Amino acid sequence: MTPPVDPVPDSPADRPPSVDRLARSLADIGLPHPLLVDAARSAVADGDPGTATERARAIAEATRRAMLTEVVNATGVLLHTNLGRAPWGTIVRSDRYAALEFDLSSGGRGSRQDRAPHLIARACGAEAALVVNNCAAAVLLVLAALATGRGVAVSRGELVEIGGGFRIPDVMAQSGARLIEVGTTNRTRLADFSAVTESPTADVALTLNVHRSNYRIEGFTESTPVAELSGLGVPVVADIGSGLLDAACPWLADGPPAWLQGEPAARQTLEAGAALVTFSGDKLLGGPQAGIIAGRADMVAACAAHPLARALRPGSLVLHALQDLALAYLARDGDAIPFWRMAGTPVDDLRARGMAIRPDLVLDTVSVPGGGTLPGVEIPSVGLSLPGDRVGELRAGDPPVIARVADGSTILDLRTVHPNDDAVVAAAIAALAD
Repeated sequence: MTPPVDPVPDSPADRPPSVDRLARSLADIGLPHPLLVDAARSAVADGDPGTATERARAIAEATRRAMLTEVVNATGVLLHTNLGRAPWGTIVRSDRYAALEFDLSSGGRGSRQDRAPHLIARACGAEAALVVNNCAAAVLLVLAALATGRGVAVSRGELVEIGGGFRIPDVMAQSGARLIEVGTTNRTRLADFSAVTESPTADVALTLNVHRSNYRIEGFTESTPVAELSGLGVPVVADIGSGLLDAACPWLADGPPAWLQGEPAARQTLEAGAALVTFSGDKLLGGPQAGIIAGRADMVAACAAHPLARALRPGSLVLHALQDLALAYLARDGDAIPFWRMAGTPVDDLRARGMAIRPDLVLDTVSVPGGGTLPGVEIPSVGLSLPGDRVGELRAGDPPVIARVADGSTILDLRTVHPNDDAVVAAAIAALAD
């Protein structure tokens, strides 16, 4: 029997194009040549030779757009987790090295924790501070360094779950500490804590107070404040989650905005008796993703000496950004911090910007803090309203403009748009197909 023979292309148009030639034709997309070769190879192997060029360009464009890139946040969510939360933009672009662990005075080895953490400690009234890569890591390190093999008392109403399914009980289990649940979901009294801290068999190393930053319990409730917990003779660790340094907000000319009422702050929590506070570098602090441990110097030192501290330490880019951020707080310059500048922009200013872009689309709306903070809080704002769902078209622009859909309309909230990007928003609207 004669074996089957592959058909010979009848003409050059039927033959697959050269992968290398196809890849070189995509050079204007701006990707490295190996990635263009991948796109060309996929297109050639995947269909009709006559449309390979079109498919290769689409694949390469999709690869480029999948890269980490800058976008215009017109969602009205100030701390948008999917967009990197706070837009703190300090990026060191230099051919020089950073004195990360070098002591310029002695010429010997220094510590990466000597600069930004010291400034943050100063800003929140702590004896010392330590920076790790996020707040969950800060809690993990504190528990591992100070309570491995021992009990940690936590109210049942504070066994929170944060984004991505990470739960306080799971973090505690990984730390080696032993969870001791006290009270009930809605009511936990001081007596519930004292019952375990005074027990000769419980061996309680810490009490952990966890801020319920992403939900609320209302109605028949009772909780035990840090000031009461601190009288039990067991160190209190308060995971405040958000990075508000001082409830007085001295970096804002008009003091704290009304929507911050009730939000815990590091300075006041320490003054109330907490031995340590843990909080985020991006949530309300307005900086890069990081976790901060601040409070008693001996306990911070114990955390720094634990082996996990090396695994969780941040690099020079994060520490440099936090240093600049801390200096802005110490200078009481809220306008230098993008999050606070956006949050504090008067509604009349936003309306004037909207009128300059497209007066026929202006509407009153509300922004939200976001980032798992301040649930239910709304901040008056102004945006532009387009009929229908146009978010996909706006997202396809260059740069992408990220909007939201509400009540059948697409809203571009100007509170989270930098004024320099108003022209980008205007062009994106103008480019929409009717």
